[in-house]
Amino acid sequence: MKNLKPAEIWTNFYALTQIPRPSKKEAEVIAFMKKFGEDLGLETIVDEVENVIIKKPATPGMENRKTVIFQGHLDMVPQKNSDKDFDFEKDPIETMIEDGWVTANGTTLGADNGIGVAAAMAVLQSTTLKHGPVEALFTIDEETGMTGAFGLKPGLLNGDILINLDSEDEGEMYVGCAGGIDVNVKKSYSEEDAPDGMTAYLVEAKGLKGGHSGIDIPLGKANANKIMFRFLMQAESDFGIRLSEASGGDLRNAIPRESHSLLMVPNEQIQKFEAMVASVNTIYRAEFSDTEPDLAFTCKKVDAPGKVANAADQYKIVRAVFATPHGVERMSTSMPRLVETSNNLSIVKMANGTLDVCCLTRSSVDSAKTATAWRIAAIYHLIDAKVSLEGEYPGWKPNMESPILKTCQNVYEKKFGNVPEIMAIHAGLECGLIGGVYPNLDMISFGPTIRFPHSPDEKVKIDTVVKFWDFIVVLLEEIPVK
Repeated sequence: MKNLKPAEIWTNFYALTQIPRPSKKEAEVIAFMKKFGEDLGLETIVDEVENVIIKKPATPGMENRKTVIFQGHLDMVPQKNSDKDFDFEKDPIETMIEDGWVTANGTTLGADNGIGVAAAMAVLQSTTLKHGPVEALFTIDEETGMTGAFGLKPGLLNGDILINLDSEDEGEMYVGCAGGIDVNVKKSYSEEDAPDGMTAYLVEAKGLKGGHSGIDIPLGKANANKIMFRFLMQAESDFGIRLSEASGGDLRNAIPRESHSLLMVPNEQIQKFEAMVASVNTIYRAEFSDTEPDLAFTCKKVDAPGKVANAADQYKIVRAVFATPHGVERMSTSMPRLVETSNNLSIVKMANGTLDVCCLTRSSVDSAKTATAWRIAAIYHLIDAKVSLEGEYPGWKPNMESPILKTCQNVYEKKFGNVPEIMAIHAGLECGLIGGVYPNLDMISFGPTIRFPHSPDEKVKIDTVVKFWDFIVVLLEEIPVK
């Protein structure tokens, strides 16, 4: 990978792949970035929440240009295939090149947002670029709560223009994004001794693609939690199963790829139950044949658990989770192909008398976001669960009259001969939060082409990184005067 062009970006990205940086475990990469800035002799600040800010003076003759802030986040989503032995807190990412893409061996790659961070580092390093004053803002914990952007304080940045480097389709310029809110559910339920005359089974949904719960939500991928609880509701109705535990998903912003349940089946129903599982596997594979070619829904006999959920509580829980919406709620009427509102049934954990459910609701319309979150809350209020709405962050409202948008359009067309698409994204960029602290910033977001972020299939297209960097180089020369 270090031999790829442009070397300025790939060398820095390689360095980032060697540093463990899962969300909330960014100490090593924060120290690395601090040393990076100091070694360059540049003003380097680590703020109170441990965002890293590095400032570079203008090159001679460019001092009168507007100050540009390049912004990206240091953390990455830690997802791996179940058969991959990997510790995101210790192990470097194993990168590979396949058919014009850089990807990873069985884990997330961290191109989200490592490529953007690497590009900002390349600007800071360069001794040949022509540019006005430059600041780089590297935030922490974007993926699990935007802690860095939430904690950013006024007075640290002096920029006029913010260029967010966290978008994932080359040739598109983003001028808006969705806001989000977490719907967190907790319910205690009664347990009882596992009944006699029943056989225990481990039921698993595996092989799903998963992906980013904003970008990939309109692609029709299966949600492992949804297909599991759809099955459980039918199995409870047909066979009187008793559920001991269920678990699926582990990140609020990733579509769940795997789910399992531990349950008991009356002995006289074993053959019919196994036949049903095989039938459900066939049904699911047919339903999701285009998006989930490797889906597998299976069961196997296991040792009996000591406890199962009380039958009445099980009945309520299975139906509430099954009724929880997942996917696109509404498409935008003002911007073609943009998802307006969605929900991801992110995490379900049911064990030892406690049910935990997490959903991430997104919308570019704040009222729709709130309404969807409360609709989910209403489902769980009906089963006497406690529901909290947490981590709300604002969207970024498009400004079609943005000066930096017009500059980017002109530079891109002049450089590449075609006009970039102007888009909003159904994902939570940090621009909304940063713009709340620095309301006079003129903002835009762009990046190279990245596919399947937040999943082990994540990959970045090599030739788009070349265009991404070439565009940055020319754009910096064309930043207008103050």
